[in-house]
Amino acid sequence: MDYPQRALTVLPVHNEIKHVAEVLDKAVRYSQEVLVVDDGSSDGTSELLAARRDIRVIRHPENRGYGAALKTAFDEAIRSGYDFLVTIDCDGQHEPALIPEFLRAVRFADVVSGSRYLKRFAGDSRPPEERRRINQQITEEINRRLGLHLTDAFCGFKAYQVPALAKIDLHDPGYAMPLEFWVRAADLGLKIVELPVPLVYLEEERSFGGSLDNADQRLAVYRRVLDRAIEDHRKRRAGPRATCECPVSS
Repeated sequence: MDYPQRALTVLPVHNEIKHVAEVLDKAVRYSQEVLVVDDGSSDGTSELLAARRDIRVIRHPENRGYGAALKTAFDEAIRSGYDFLVTIDCDGQHEPALIPEFLRAVRFADVVSGSRYLKRFAGDSRPPEERRRINQQITEEINRRLGLHLTDAFCGFKAYQVPALAKIDLHDPGYAMPLEFWVRAADLGLKIVELPVPLVYLEEERSFGGSLDNADQRLAVYRRVLDRAIEDHRKRRAGPRATCECPVSS
């Protein structure tokens, strides 16, 4: 007997009172089910979410970080037996109308990752120079060291086959968690495809938090996380249970 496949759309949120209502109004139009992971918001976002009846909410009592919010989303999708998971950011950068396109594509891949640099769209923003530079540098390093062919390592608009997510162990709680994810995905040989998405920046001065607002320090953190994830991979590969030939190189 064939059972209908279930898809969940998740939005990690921290202090998004300006954008969350509009983004959610669109997301529920294109999603079977919508979950918001409220990562310790303190600007009224939590109260707005609590008043809605068309979404579910998991709230972190304290701000734990973007990566931690995504990890909560992954764990929920796995625990509840969903087949597919879509993640979009809640700051107005991503167009929820593209959710069905991501869900169609992920039926033929393990991971579908949005790329803001595969194609130009009418009305695209000009990215802040330091963000574009860091994205380009880290994307090139990931491709060289992992044997991947990404054009945008940091886009938060993604779709996943949930059984593939269940194989991935992630730990970094911050904005560098996607780098850890790419190492694990390469380790497992997951099939990754990119889909073009519009390039939208509504708040160019958005804070990453603390020292990460300094571009050089943010780049250094990203490289440390990437180095650590690759070293962890090598240790697992060298251990007695490591049997997978993986495309990770130095």
